Amino acid sequence: MLNRRWWDVAAIAVASILVLFTLADPPPYGPNDWGVWATTGAFLVFYYAYARAHVGIDRLGPHLVVTIGFAVLVGVGAAFEPSFAIIQVFVYPFIWTTAPSIRSALVSNVLIGAALAAGYVVHFGPSGIVAGVISAAVSVGFSIALGLWISNIARYGEERGRLLEELQATQGQLAAMHRDAGVVEERARLAREIHDTIAQSLTGLVMVAQRTGTRLDGIEGEAAASAHADVELMEQMAREALTEARGLVASLAPVEPGAGLGDALARLAASFERETGVVVTVATSATGLSREHEVVLLRSAQEGLANVRKHASARHAAVTVESVGDEVVLTVSDDGVGPGAAAPGSSGFGLTGIRDRTSLVGGSFTIEPGDGGGTVLRVGVPRADAAADPATPDSSTPAGRGAPDAGGRVSRPTTEETP
Repeated sequence: MLNRRWWDVAAIAVASILVLFTLADPPPYGPNDWGVWATTGAFLVFYYAYARAHVGIDRLGPHLVVTIGFAVLVGVGAAFEPSFAIIQVFVYPFIWTTAPSIRSALVSNVLIGAALAAGYVVHFGPSGIVAGVISAAVSVGFSIALGLWISNIARYGEERGRLLEELQATQGQLAAMHRDAGVVEERARLAREIHDTIAQSLTGLVMVAQRTGTRLDGIEGEAAASAHADVELMEQMAREALTEARGLVASLAPVEPGAGLGDALARLAASFERETGVVVTVATSATGLSREHEVVLLRSAQEGLANVRKHASARHAAVTVESVGDEVVLTVSDDGVGPGAAAPGSSGFGLTGIRDRTSLVGGSFTIEPGDGGGTVLRVGVPRADAAADPATPDSSTPAGRGAPDAGGRVSRPTTEETP
């Protein structure tokens, strides 16, 4: 009971009962009555001036002051009038509430009981020793028994609260894992659908355009030449669309949940090299990354290589991950034609998707021409062991839409999942 208002009510109620007990006797009132009133007033002053401010503050120093103050008041009050022992119904619970430990509470109980026995002896003389000891022993024993019982209940409640928090945290983790698994499954399904439908249809369209062009080669005339040009244009457009579809399948392809960032980047590079003929080297040396930050870097690498596929006309590309100060930096570079005027928001979704991902985790993003030509894409995220993540996005939230990739083509923003 840490609400001070209830303690205020209890203090006033106990003080009122003490005063009413003395007023119950007919006047004239003697020195003992005045002593009880003065001690009751001192009790209220001490409570409001000092003890009340330390409710809920479990420190040994203030607790000792409160214990000594109440012990003196109990002893003095009992010396004037033994019925002043009623104040124990307030003092003992207050001692247990403000005690920093069970040991200090037990010592305080004994001290207050000793003060009560001393008050009885002062009031009754030597004949009051037995009554004082018995009264003090009963009150202290009851207080200790009740205090230990309530303390065990409170400790049990705290343990239940801790277990409940752990259960809720575990449920949240399971929900996130199920959500991530759903995202991975959906990405795999989309990749299969695109590969089995759009990509296959475009492959068939390329083959039909090639066959039609071959048939038109033996036909002369202006109409045949115009038709031949149209067929070549159809073939070129189909090939470009097929390249886009294959790039989309590669970017959607999920990575095994148990794979680390280095393994995921190596498989990504191998697949990219096999499909495009562009030689990709991978070097990873950074540590201290959270799983979510690994996802950000992996998706950024996928988007960077997608831009190399579509716009760079490169022969070589490099993907590196290294620690730079308090950041882990991913660099995707190539020896192609360079980024030109590409910037987030100018012509597509790719670069803006990377920018939004990194901003959500407090990272950085730049794209610029390389020193020897080509393009250099850099993405930095905070190290998990250097500082707390400022804002972590939900693992199922898309990185956001946005804007352009390096060549003005539209690429689909990727979705977070565990790499």
